[in-house]
Amino acid sequence: MYSYSLLETSCHYLIQEKVEGPISMIKVNMDSDYCMFITRFGDTETTEWKKKQEPIHDILELLSDEKVKEWQKSYYSNEDAFYEDGEE
Repeated sequence: MYSYSLLETSCHYLIQEKVEGPISMIKVNMDSDYCMFITRFGDTETTEWKKKQEPIHDILELLSDEKVKEWQKSYYSNEDAFYEDGEE
């Protein structure tokens, strides 16, 4: 079992918070003495505070800068599809 305190600021991770839970992609934006401010990427981007001691079942991967760029192309190009119909 891991915790948020192991994660580094400005890095993207694939994590699984619970044993049978979904895989989530997060970015650690900043940390304080007791908490981490993260962005969670799903259908939309959400930000939240997590206590450093909160458990993470598994840290699957620290994504490289190249993988993040590759993911961003896909993630943000899909976002444009929602706005094309309404802009006529």
